[in-house]
Amino acid sequence: MTDPKSPQKMPYVMQVEPGTYAWCSCGQSANQPYCDGSHAGTEFRPEVVKIEETKNVAWCGCKRSAAGAMCDGTHAKL
Repeated sequence: MTDPKSPQKMPYVMQVEPGTYAWCSCGQSANQPYCDGSHAGTEFRPEVVKIEETKNVAWCGCKRSAAGAMCDGTHAKL
């Protein structure tokens, strides 16, 4: 598997409303941290995350988190 592009070495921390979100796993999306289809033709696919309640979320910005869409601090080691 090819390494994803890291658009930033920190999480995208934001308040999100209940709903379904497609987190960009390739790092190519112009709509970070969400997928815009830029992964087309690659092995990358967005991670679909369902949020049940309004809350603050730390979406992974380096695209290397072992927790997928959620930041786990991996960016600090890059």
